[in-house]
Formats: sequence, C-alpha cells, structure tokens
Amino acid sequence: MNKQQLANKIWASANKMRSKIEANEYKDYILGFIFYKFLSERELKFLSDQGMSQADMANEIIEEQQANVTWLQSSIGYFIAYKHLYSSWLEAKSDFSVADVRDALSAFNRLVSPSHKGVFDGIFETLQDGLKKLGGTEGEQTKAVRNLLDLIKDIPMNGQQDYDVLGFIYEYLISQFAANAGKKAGEFYTPHEVSLLMSDIVAHHLRARSQISIYDPTSGSGSLLINIGRSVARHISGENQIKYYAQELKKNTFNLTRMNLVMRGIIPENIVVRNGDTLEDDWPYFEDGDKEGTYECLYVDAVVSNPPYSQSWTPPRATKGNIVTKIDPRFDYGIAPKGKADYAFLLHDLYHLKPDGIMTIVLPHGVLFRGDPGDPSDEDKSGDGAEGSIRKELIENNHIEAIIGLPADIFFGTGIPTIVIVLRKDRKDNDVLFIDASRGFAKEGKKNKLRASDIRRIVDTYIHKESIDKFSRLVSKQEIRDNGYNLNIPRYVNSSEELEEWDMYSIMFGGVPKGELESFRPQFNAFGGLEQALFETTNTPYTQLKVSNLAEAIVQHPSVQVFVDNYAEAFGSFKAFLSERLIERVEDVNLAAEEERITAHIFDSLSTIPLVDRFEAYQLFADKWTTIAQDLEIIQTEGFESTRMVDPNMVLKKTDDKEIEVQEGWAGRILPFELVQTKHLLEEWTALRQKEERLERVVAEVEFTFDELDEEERSEVSNDDGTLALKAVASRLSFLLSAIETEEIYTLSDYLFCSKKKEKLDFVAAHPEIAWGQMTTAKDGTYPAKAVNARIAHLRENYPFGEGSTEAKLIRISALSEEVKQLKSEIKADTEALHLHTKQVIENKLTDEDVRVLLSEKWIETLSEHLLRLPYTVIDNFVTALSNLIKKYDTTLQDVEQEIHRASIALATMIDDLTGSAHDLEALAEFKKLLLND
Repeated sequence: MNKQQLANKIWASANKMRSKIEANEYKDYILGFIFYKFLSERELKFLSDQGMSQADMANEIIEEQQANVTWLQSSIGYFIAYKHLYSSWLEAKSDFSVADVRDALSAFNRLVSPSHKGVFDGIFETLQDGLKKLGGTEGEQTKAVRNLLDLIKDIPMNGQQDYDVLGFIYEYLISQFAANAGKKAGEFYTPHEVSLLMSDIVAHHLRARSQISIYDPTSGSGSLLINIGRSVARHISGENQIKYYAQELKKNTFNLTRMNLVMRGIIPENIVVRNGDTLEDDWPYFEDGDKEGTYECLYVDAVVSNPPYSQSWTPPRATKGNIVTKIDPRFDYGIAPKGKADYAFLLHDLYHLKPDGIMTIVLPHGVLFRGDPGDPSDEDKSGDGAEGSIRKELIENNHIEAIIGLPADIFFGTGIPTIVIVLRKDRKDNDVLFIDASRGFAKEGKKNKLRASDIRRIVDTYIHKESIDKFSRLVSKQEIRDNGYNLNIPRYVNSSEELEEWDMYSIMFGGVPKGELESFRPQFNAFGGLEQALFETTNTPYTQLKVSNLAEAIVQHPSVQVFVDNYAEAFGSFKAFLSERLIERVEDVNLAAEEERITAHIFDSLSTIPLVDRFEAYQLFADKWTTIAQDLEIIQTEGFESTRMVDPNMVLKKTDDKEIEVQEGWAGRILPFELVQTKHLLEEWTALRQKEERLERVVAEVEFTFDELDEEERSEVSNDDGTLALKAVASRLSFLLSAIETEEIYTLSDYLFCSKKKEKLDFVAAHPEIAWGQMTTAKDGTYPAKAVNARIAHLRENYPFGEGSTEAKLIRISALSEEVKQLKSEIKADTEALHLHTKQVIENKLTDEDVRVLLSEKWIETLSEHLLRLPYTVIDNFVTALSNLIKKYDTTLQDVEQEIHRASIALATMIDDLTGSAHDLEALAEFKKLLLND
C-alpha cells in the first residue's frame, strides 16, 4: 500500500484504540512509540552495517559492555540495549510487558550522549508519564502498548527515501489528532496547506543561498518549520545546509518538535531547540544556565511562526524612579497590550531576522486595525505603544511587504479569520501588497482547506506583486497613512459580490442594456466578431438578440472554433512531454523538480490562450500529481518490479460486535485491476459489464412490474415493510394458476386417473389432439405422472393471460426474479475468475513496455482529457451567463400587462356562464367591470 493508504489505516486503528483518551493526549503516546521505533531501527541498521549479526547484538549490545555504549553514543548520539529495541519487543510476544517500556525509556534518557542532550534529553518524558493512562492495571497497559507496537510495525524507517514516508505518516497523524483535539489543536499544529503557502513564499526569497538558518519561536509539532526547510532545500545543492532553531513552551509539544525534526533525517548538529517562554526569555541565543552571561543575539535567514492568538502576557518593563523604561530591545517599536501578545510575537520574530531575511507569521485579523496610533487614550495602549502605534512604526520603516487574508474556518480549534503577514527588514520598496484570498478554498467536512491552485495563485501574486481585481492590490505608503495606518484588507481590496443591477428601460420595453454586456467584454474580445453576430447594431444604449439559438450561434461561430483549435494546438505535445518526463525516466524522476517543470509547461502553454484560468488547469494537474508522486515513490524505493506486485486487499469486517481486518481479494500495488482488465482482458471485462448492466435492467423491471399491481394484489405479495416477497409471489401465483382450466388440461387430468398400461395407451390413442410429444415417456411407452403434471404446470404458466392481468404480472415477476438469481450467481463467479486472472496477468504476463503503457494510461490520459475539456467549460459558462442576461429582460412589464389584460378578458367571459342568486350575479357583474376596467 502507498503512504496515504498506510497512514489512513494507522489513523483508523489508532482512533479506535484510544477509546476514551483525549486525542490531544493519545497523540503523544502513538507518536512517541513511532519515534522510539525510528531510533531502534536506526541503531539496528547502523549495527548491521558494521557487520554485527543478531546473535552478536544480543550478546554485546548490553549496558554492561561500556565500550559498546560509548561507541554507539559517539556514533549515533544514544544507546539502546538490544533487549530494549522495538524489534526485540515484538519478538518477545507474550513475554513482553509495559515494565519493559518503562525500563527502556528510563535507560535511554540516562544513556544519551552528552553532545546530544539538547536533542534527546527527556524526549520520552511525556510518553513515560502517560503509560499509566493506557489502562488501570499493568496487564491492561501491556495490552494497549502491544496493540500500539503492532499498529506501527509497517511504517518503513530504513533509508533516506523512507524519511518522506515516515514524515508524511507522522504529519498526517498529527493533523488527524488536531482535527479531533478541539481548541487544543492550535497548540501543536498549523494546517499543512498554510505551511505550504508560507514555505513557498520563504523559499522564493531564499532560493539563491547555499546555506540558511530558519527559526520558529512557537514551534508546536515542528511541522511548519520542517515544511519551510523542505521547500528551501529544493533550491540548495548538497545536504545538511539548513540549520533549524525551534522554541516551544509546552513540554509535550516541545518533544513533538524534536521527534519530528530528527525523524526527517536532519542531523543533530543542525537542530537547536529549547523548551521555554519565547516572550519572557528572548532566544536564540543563550545558555540556560547563564542567560545574561552567555547571551548573544542570533539573526537568521527566515523566521516562521503561528503563535497563540491574542494571548495574555506580562510585558517586560522596568522603572527608574517613577519613569517606566523598556529593558528589551525586541520591542523598540512598542510594547503590545497585556491582553493581546500578537505584536509581541511579531516583533520578536522581526528582531531575530537578518537584514536580508524574510519572515511570515499567522495572526488574527484584529492586528490589522486594533488601536489608533494617534489616540493616547486608546484602551489598547500599553507602556509606550499601542497596536496602532506599532503598525505605524512597521509601515514607516517599510517592514511589512504583504498581508494575505485567509479563509475562515481553516485552522483547527478556531473558526476566526486569520492572516499571513510577510515582513522583511531591509526593503527598498515602501508599498504593501494586500491579497484577499478568503474566497479561495474547498470545503472538507466542517473545515475549509486551501487547494493547490489557491496556494499557487497567492504565491504567484506575491512574487510578481500583481494587482488583480477583487483579489490583490499594491498599496502605497501614503494611502496607508491616509487611512490612519489601518491595514484592514477590505479598505484596499474589494472582493465582495456586486449587487445585480436592473435597467428600468429594459424592464419596461425590453432589449439588452449594452452596459450590462460589458461584463462579457473579455469573451467578446477573445471571440472576434461574435458580438456583432449575436446582437443588432444600434445607436441607443440598448440592443436586441438577433439569433434564434444562442448556444448554437456561439459554439458554431468561427472565432470560437479558432479558440478551441488554438487551445488544442497549445496542448498538442503535452502527452508526449509527460511521457518523456515521467514514463521514460520513471526510475530516476526528481519529484520536486519535475512537479515545477510540468507546472511551468502548463502555464507556458496557456500564456497565449485567453479566458482559460491557468490555476484551474494547474489544479487538475495537482490533483493527479498526488497519485503520480505516490506511485513514483514506490517505484523508486522498491524498483520497477513493484509495478508487477499485488497486495492483499485488507478490509474491516464486523464479527461478534468486533471489527477485524480480513483479506478481500487483491489490489495492485501500483496498477489498478480495472485498468489492466480494460487493456488486457477486455473481452472478459466487457462480458461481465454486460451481465451487470442486464442485472440492473432486470431488477428495475421487477420493481416496475411490482409497482403496477393494484394495492390489494401488492399487499398479497409484500413484506411488512412493503417490499416484494418472492415466496409470497410463488404462493399467490400457484393459487391463481390452480384455477386455470383448458380442454388440454382437463384431458391430461383425466389421463392421471388411468392406472393400467393398456388403459393409458388407449387413452393416448383416443386423444390425438394432445401434444403428447412434449412429454417424456416411461420405459413402457406411457407417460409418467411427473411428466404430465409438469406439462399441466407449463400450460397454466403459459396461459394467454391478458397483458395487464395479475397473473401475467406475477408470472413476469417470478421469471425475472429467477433471472436475477441466475445473473447474480454468474456475476459472482465471473468476477472472482476475472479478479484472479488479472492478478496472474499483473504478476506474470506484463512486459516492461506493457507496464509503461498502463502507467501512461493511469497518469497521463485522464489528465490530458480533463485539460482538453477546459475550453469547452469556458464556452459553456459563457453561454449560460449570457443566456441568463437575455432571459432577465426577456419578459417586459408591457408583456406582463398585456398578459394580465388577456387573462382578465378571458375570466370576464367565463363569468357570463355562471349562475346563482340575484345577489351573487350582482356581485359577479361588479367584478366583471373591475376586470374590464369599466
């Protein structure tokens, strides 16, 4: 299974296993064991690479062998005795106990190398303290731990490629726990998509540097810091060129940061972490034992953070006499209010930024407008600066480069709208880019999520500093000054929906306002001559449609055809390009570089094509790239032969009120079974589809015929819930058919009373009108009762009932139901046979060229089809919108008035035919006058 499937499986099991333990707590246990497994297998691999056998390890990797303890400490930074390795716990089976875990964790902390204390010291404290919560007794705790160890055993952790899989699963689990942790989720997780947005912005700025340092002062689980590092690393040649600084207040979350960094393959020398209060104690950099004596301010290339929103804090201030003085240079621009530490975090981040560095920070919308820089009575004032005053300083010193408004409900634990602020120290420009990205998202459950295209649109807009209607605007410092340093995004970017306008003249007299046609100017500019072909030329502000079929006139217009042809030509070589980039080099594709290369190709292809949204095209590619990248990772990790592998298809089945995992057939590790069937077993696949389609039709016919029965007859053959009861159908039909008598049935019934051979033969000879040949004879030439009764049943079933009769309908239901039963049996057998045949084909009969063709079909064909549909989507949307405008003024008030008048006359005429009392007729006469306006 791929990494997403494995992650899904682990999460589903973990979420069930945690029972009543809070998600926020349970994550520390499972993630802690994943990290312990990682360290165990890393040590095991190191020892194997040194030539040690399992027997040697069991005898020599023990705490009593001090030389080996020192050897491992100096080599990998820690020591785990062989008996305490994760693999040893699994091998112990029933001899394993939770006490083994406690002993191992305690020993690990004691035997960490002094040089690696900062990375490993106390890293398992949260896990060790939480073991008691896994059960009330040691036996219950042992069972819970054993289940956790079994759950994570399939996560690969052996090589560089596995860091990606491990990291993906680790972050996926963190995100899922965050989704279930309520308000506490914000303490440890920044949604992956927001991390990617910030990462791409930072990576673009740092792309030319050979070595960088990055810092997250509120690191949480460390995922934001790691995503930044991964994005930047794409532009750096060589390994281990990024140094990571992280600080986190909460101990259990601080442990997650360290685990996450180590498991991504980051060397300990590049990890500098601290458990402490960022605002209270400025860091980096000082030694915890001597803050004042060892303090040396560190400046980094990038700072990224998602601090707690509007947190209360105690501003650092001192007094000299009655004068309040600042003692912290971080807050030279002002001290944030006690009740809202947002700007304290921002200023801390900015302080540690190099002059040519960049920072991104997530904050609540309120920081854009709270506080008035010119009002000394402002309740937000604290010390010598309100939030408004700090904003003023940041703007006047050109530190704010961009403000990006995100959708609401995008973070776990809060639904408030948030922003990303991009800041730099040394900027030549003094304008600010405002981006309102609040409307670009996909809904996933109760939360909103940035799509790949949303992120790309934001980042491209930031990079090119574009002003885009209803999305972004580059604003001068002077305009911000004029607005009192209020940075609220709607002041600068109006992204609201425009109210629909109605033209009174068109409402009264008809016609299409030329002014409203202007909204279609991009389409008319792209489709030269189309506007003139659709609408009359007039000297007034109004025009008329002059074609009878709008859609047909648009689709068939030469300029629209040229638009479609130009698009097809632009993507004419796309399949060949993808095949050369992906299929021919499948085993050595650089995923990160190739994703960018293909994206650039799509954007270049669309550069001369109007109307088509390049980000919509990019989203199609991004959706497909998820699958492509997962497949390529497997191929590059396991080799090309992995394309010919099938895995047990494991599903959860409920048995005795318990869900157990059982195998249900097979699944291709990379090649989907149905794809192989349609390309290599088409005849079998088609025959099976035809039977399935026939089954659908027959089932529908049964339901239709059942519905045709009258209410009384339907009740005779229904279950208590009103559904069809086949046994009742058989019983009712048997009863009705037993009443059917014909001359042939009478005669055959008389034959059954004959007992002797001669009597039977004479009877047959006396009745030549009977179709005796339709029945089989006994050895003595007579007809046995079984055959005769079968003939009588056949005659009754085939009696020429009227088409709408109850008997005919029940016979049809019975016959169709038998066909349903037969079809289901055949489909089941054919499906199993085709499934096994497909497995055999994948494992034994596909050549390398066959595999490449199938990969092309899976990766490229569907993507190309979707991309080639885009111009038709543009045309369809244009037709729909223009049709709606024309329909808007299609019926005028004059038309409505005339229709009312015609209806009034018709109603008045009908009144003449009414009869009633004198009073009634007098009232009707008056009503008629009103109708006719007399």
